[in-house]
Amino acid sequence: MSVDARRDENGPDLPPAAIRPRGTLSDQAYQSLSLLIRERELRAGEPLVEQHLAARLGVSRTPLRHAMQRLEAEGLLRKVANRSHIVRQVELKEYLQSLRVRETLEAEAAALAAGSVPEASIAHARQALESVRASRPYDMLAHWRSDDEVHRLFIDHCGNEVMTRIILSLRVTTQLFEIDRLVDRLEPDSREHELILDALEAGDAKATRRAVAAHIRSLFRFAVSAVG
Repeated sequence: MSVDARRDENGPDLPPAAIRPRGTLSDQAYQSLSLLIRERELRAGEPLVEQHLAARLGVSRTPLRHAMQRLEAEGLLRKVANRSHIVRQVELKEYLQSLRVRETLEAEAAALAAGSVPEASIAHARQALESVRASRPYDMLAHWRSDDEVHRLFIDHCGNEVMTRIILSLRVTTQLFEIDRLVDRLEPDSREHELILDALEAGDAKATRRAVAAHIRSLFRFAVSAVG
């Protein structure tokens, strides 16, 4: 297939498949927009101008709109009165309330998952954790990815699909809250995640529950001190 045959309707030519991200154009737009939000290049409360975003991402407006609708459903974007989208803004109160709910639900999910998480998955998460900890300079995105990987170990293996959906929604909320001193969480996160991985590896439900609850309480205290 020629490059011309891969032209996006009403959009620019796409690079050859060998160097394009995998997935449909809407998948690519979704991944790129998610990254821009997580990197804080699209700030909370900032209106998204479709024409500018489409040009920036190299897609037409149709896949862009599909991506934005998906992000709206996940809670990363919010539709405003003029039908445009903005990055959802999470204030301290909502963040802290979400953490309180996460403390209960994630601790329960972790206890349910203990003994069910594959050893290879735990080993991979541990390796990623050590890599982020040793990385210089600090890599915020790698920090987020490692955090997601550790938490998804027990979220995905808790055996309760409703609980999984609720927790993932709450994690979107807490990740949207902007803490300027996130680098200060690297060491405590690393230590606390190690304890979670140790408990999961041992298959100890009580220890896993305690480790996850303690970790989220630590996040709560940090947020209060960071914005105080």
